[in-house]
Amino acid sequence: GEGGNLSVKRGMLHRDRHLRLCRARTALREVGQFHRSIDDVARAAGVSRFHFVRLFKGLFGETPYHCRSTAQLARAKALLLLSDLSVTAICLEVGFTSLGSFSALFTRRVGESPSSFQRRFRAAAQAERGMPRGLGPGCFGLMGGDSTEDRKNREAAPAGV
Repeated sequence: GEGGNLSVKRGMLHRDRHLRLCRARTALREVGQFHRSIDDVARAAGVSRFHFVRLFKGLFGETPYHCRSTAQLARAKALLLLSDLSVTAICLEVGFTSLGSFSALFTRRVGESPSSFQRRFRAAAQAERGMPRGLGPGCFGLMGGDSTEDRKNREAAPAGV
Protein backbone atom coordinates (compact mmCIF):
# COMPACT_ATOMS: atom_id res chain seq x y z
CA GLY A 1 0.00 0.00 0.00
CA GLU A 2 0.54 3.59 0.60
CA GLY A 3 3.15 3.12 3.33
CA GLY A 4 5.48 1.33 0.92
CA ASN A 5 5.31 4.17 -1.57
CA LEU A 6 6.01 6.70 1.18
CA SER A 7 9.03 4.66 2.29
CA VAL A 8 10.39 4.58 -1.26
CA LYS A 9 9.81 8.33 -1.60
CA ARG A 10 11.64 9.00 1.68
CA GLY A 11 14.54 6.82 0.54
CA MET A 12 14.72 8.71 -2.76
CA LEU A 13 14.65 12.03 -0.91
CA HIS A 14 17.41 10.81 1.41
CA ARG A 15 19.58 9.71 -1.56
CA ASP A 16 18.88 12.98 -3.34
CA ARG A 17 19.91 15.01 -0.29
CA HIS A 18 23.05 12.92 0.10
CA LEU A 19 23.92 13.48 -3.56
CA ARG A 20 23.32 17.24 -3.23
CA LEU A 21 25.57 17.37 -0.16
CA CYS A 22 28.31 15.43 -1.98
CA ARG A 23 28.09 17.90 -4.85
CA ALA A 24 28.24 20.73 -2.33
CA ARG A 25 31.41 19.26 -0.81
CA THR A 26 32.97 19.08 -4.28
CA ALA A 27 32.04 22.72 -4.88
CA LEU A 28 33.56 23.74 -1.53
CA ARG A 29 36.81 21.99 -2.40
CA GLU A 30 37.17 24.05 -5.57
CA VAL A 31 39.52 26.78 -4.49
CA GLY A 32 40.48 29.96 -6.21
CA GLN A 33 39.66 33.60 -6.54
CA PHE A 34 36.16 32.92 -7.83
CA HIS A 35 34.95 30.09 -5.61
CA ARG A 36 31.30 30.05 -4.62
CA SER A 37 30.29 31.30 -1.18
CA ILE A 38 28.98 28.86 1.41
CA ASP A 39 25.59 30.61 1.09
CA ASP A 40 25.58 29.93 -2.67
CA VAL A 41 26.56 26.30 -2.16
CA ALA A 42 23.81 25.86 0.46
CA ARG A 43 21.27 27.43 -1.90
CA ALA A 44 22.35 25.07 -4.69
CA ALA A 45 21.88 22.16 -2.26
CA GLY A 46 18.34 23.39 -1.70
CA VAL A 47 18.58 24.22 2.01
CA SER A 48 19.14 27.24 4.23
CA ARG A 49 22.70 28.02 5.32
CA PHE A 50 21.97 26.94 8.91
CA HIS A 51 20.43 23.63 7.84
CA PHE A 52 23.22 23.09 5.31
CA VAL A 53 25.94 23.52 7.96
CA ARG A 54 24.12 21.11 10.28
CA LEU A 55 23.54 18.47 7.57
CA PHE A 56 27.07 18.83 6.19
CA LYS A 57 28.70 18.40 9.58
CA GLY A 58 26.47 15.43 10.37
CA LEU A 59 27.36 13.69 7.11
CA PHE A 60 31.04 14.57 6.70
CA GLY A 61 32.15 15.25 10.29
CA GLU A 62 33.37 18.78 9.54
CA THR A 63 31.82 22.13 8.79
CA PRO A 64 31.64 23.49 5.26
CA TYR A 65 34.10 26.21 6.30
CA HIS A 66 36.61 23.64 7.55
CA CYS A 67 36.21 21.61 4.34
CA ARG A 68 36.88 24.68 2.21
CA SER A 69 39.81 25.92 4.27
CA THR A 70 41.42 22.45 4.25
CA ALA A 71 41.26 22.44 0.43
CA GLN A 72 42.62 25.99 0.29
CA LEU A 73 45.54 25.12 2.55
CA ALA A 74 46.35 21.96 0.58
CA ARG A 75 46.45 23.99 -2.64
CA ALA A 76 48.50 26.71 -0.92
CA LYS A 77 51.06 24.12 0.26
CA ALA A 78 51.45 22.80 -3.28
CA LEU A 79 51.88 26.32 -4.68
CA LEU A 80 54.35 27.26 -1.94
CA LEU A 81 56.48 24.27 -2.87
CA LEU A 82 56.09 24.02 -6.61
CA SER A 83 55.64 27.58 -7.89
CA ASP A 84 57.61 30.77 -7.86
CA LEU A 85 54.60 32.77 -6.63
CA SER A 86 54.94 34.98 -3.57
CA VAL A 87 53.03 34.15 -0.39
CA THR A 88 50.71 37.10 -1.13
CA ALA A 89 50.00 35.87 -4.66
CA ILE A 90 49.31 32.36 -3.34
CA CYS A 91 46.99 33.77 -0.69
CA LEU A 92 44.91 35.43 -3.40
CA GLU A 93 45.20 32.46 -5.79
CA VAL A 94 43.60 30.07 -3.30
CA GLY A 95 40.74 32.43 -2.49
CA PHE A 96 41.73 34.40 0.59
CA THR A 97 41.29 38.17 0.52
CA SER A 98 43.47 38.90 3.55
CA LEU A 99 47.11 37.91 3.86
CA GLY A 100 46.80 38.19 7.64
CA SER A 101 43.91 35.73 7.90
CA PHE A 102 45.58 33.36 5.43
CA SER A 103 48.88 33.42 7.36
CA ALA A 104 47.15 33.02 10.72
CA LEU A 105 45.07 30.04 9.54
CA PHE A 106 48.06 28.44 7.80
CA THR A 107 50.22 28.85 10.91
CA ARG A 108 47.48 27.50 13.20
CA ARG A 109 46.78 24.42 11.05
CA VAL A 110 50.27 23.66 9.70
CA GLY A 111 52.35 24.73 12.69
CA GLU A 112 54.50 27.30 10.89
CA SER A 113 54.08 30.35 8.69
CA PRO A 114 53.64 29.97 4.92
CA SER A 115 57.07 31.51 4.23
CA SER A 116 58.78 29.26 6.79
CA PHE A 117 57.03 26.20 5.30
CA GLN A 118 58.14 27.27 1.83
CA ARG A 119 61.79 27.75 2.86
CA ARG A 120 61.89 24.44 4.72
CA PHE A 121 60.39 22.22 2.03
CA ARG A 122 60.93 23.93 -1.33
CA ALA A 123 64.42 22.52 -1.96
CA ALA A 124 63.22 18.98 -1.24
CA ALA A 125 60.15 19.45 -3.45
CA GLN A 126 62.21 20.69 -6.38
CA ALA A 127 64.78 17.91 -5.97
CA GLU A 128 62.02 15.27 -5.93
CA ARG A 129 60.15 16.99 -8.80
CA GLY A 130 56.95 17.08 -6.78
CA MET A 131 55.58 17.04 -3.30
CA PRO A 132 58.11 15.76 -0.73
CA ARG A 133 57.31 12.32 0.63
CA GLY A 134 54.68 12.52 3.34
CA LEU A 135 53.30 15.88 2.17
CA GLY A 136 51.25 14.49 -0.70
CA PRO A 137 47.46 14.29 -0.74
CA GLY A 138 45.61 12.28 1.89
CA CYS A 139 46.08 8.56 1.45
CA PHE A 140 49.42 8.80 -0.38
CA GLY A 141 50.96 10.68 2.53
CA LEU A 142 49.43 8.32 5.07
CA MET A 143 50.68 5.25 3.20
CA GLY A 144 54.13 6.77 2.79
CA GLY A 145 53.86 6.11 -0.92
CA ASP A 146 53.62 8.19 -4.00
CA SER A 147 51.44 8.23 -7.04
CA THR A 148 52.01 6.23 -10.18
CA GLU A 149 52.53 9.55 -11.98
CA ASP A 150 55.32 10.50 -9.54
CA ARG A 151 57.05 7.15 -10.09
CA LYS A 152 56.78 7.52 -13.88
CA ASN A 153 58.29 11.01 -13.71
CA ARG A 154 61.23 9.78 -11.59
CA GLU A 155 61.82 6.77 -13.84
CA ALA A 156 61.78 8.97 -16.95
CA ALA A 157 64.24 11.48 -15.46
CA PRO A 158 67.87 11.23 -16.57
CA ALA A 159 70.21 9.59 -14.05
CA GLY A 160 71.65 11.94 -11.46
CA VAL A 161 68.75 14.41 -11.66
